[in-house]
Amino acid sequence: MKVAVTTLAFCVASLLALGLVMLYSSSMLMLDSHTHSEIGAHYLMMQLIWCVLGFGLCVTAASLDYQLLKKYAWPFFIFALLLLALVLEKHLGTVRGNARRWFSFHGVSLQPSELGKIALIIALAWYGDRFQRRMPTFKWGVVLPILIITAELVLIFREPDWGTTILLAVVGGGMLVLAGTQWKFIIPPGLAVVAGGVLMLLHNPMRMKRIFSWLDLEQHKDDVGYQAYQAMIALGSGGWTGLGLGNGRQKLGWVPEHHTDFIFSIIGEELGLLATLLVIVAFVVIALCGFYIALRAQDMFGTLLAAGITLLISLQAAINIGVVTSALPNKGLALPFISYGGSSLVVMLACVGILLSVARQAAPRQAAPAKVSVTDFDSNDNPFAAKAA
Repeated sequence: MKVAVTTLAFCVASLLALGLVMLYSSSMLMLDSHTHSEIGAHYLMMQLIWCVLGFGLCVTAASLDYQLLKKYAWPFFIFALLLLALVLEKHLGTVRGNARRWFSFHGVSLQPSELGKIALIIALAWYGDRFQRRMPTFKWGVVLPILIITAELVLIFREPDWGTTILLAVVGGGMLVLAGTQWKFIIPPGLAVVAGGVLMLLHNPMRMKRIFSWLDLEQHKDDVGYQAYQAMIALGSGGWTGLGLGNGRQKLGWVPEHHTDFIFSIIGEELGLLATLLVIVAFVVIALCGFYIALRAQDMFGTLLAAGITLLISLQAAINIGVVTSALPNKGLALPFISYGGSSLVVMLACVGILLSVARQAAPRQAAPAKVSVTDFDSNDNPFAAKAA
């Protein structure tokens, strides 16, 4: 367990350090949309502040017993639902790119869907632990937990945020399977959700254009597929070792959102293929450590909590990298620990702290029983030894 915890902490710290370096490199020449002056180190300083806050939450969560989360699972979940509902109010939520996902206070933005991610995981972990013996039944294993998941996903979908909705649907489904829900019960609702998603996609012209641009990026490189095409150019121009830190050209207005969702393309351009592969390896190692911690947890609540957090981090990273490399259609998901974004960074670091708490309380490995030979006993100790005449 000590090796898993150390490796997990090292990988997260490495990704944080890389994120801070690449954030400064990608944003130092950006211009403020209002004053048209160079932003310089503004994003870096803001990210450092969020990093310190997130690190504090990580240490606090790691030092506390994760069992305390059971007491606050439902108040926390209801609070997250309340924030997700309030952000849809036109006088409270801030609109960016035709989506209402943020609260803004004097230049500081908070995204309630990030809080909703961990709130849903804690709620499902509580449910799976509380009704563990009933999970194989259709009512307790499918109907009731799907109502819990749907309550949050509907609000996130209305923002709209299709990427987070899909991510949490997969994470929630995975947690239900681990909790004991039978495949024969979960596959039909899953297929129904997929069919409903496809139907809504067919009636959404903007997202259909994204699908068409993903299928034929060359034909749509000047309109809907512009961002993805420029990201591919950035990755390709970096080669094996990159153009050098700070020497990237695509960040000079060519790749939109290059400091947030598409920062992986700038890593590839400036540091090369080797650096991008190391980033992928780091996330794979984090996933392996997370699942190992889940398997070693002392109870079902800890197992589901660790597994849900691991699924969240690894799947979000996989989707982000898949989008940047054009393996997946465009989705607005940040790259964990690297992309600029205070809400995402704080929540992800808090999740790591919970993982460390589960590892700290993990059941100790049982020692193998010692092999004892008959020769270890002398005639006086051996009750089966023949008595002297």
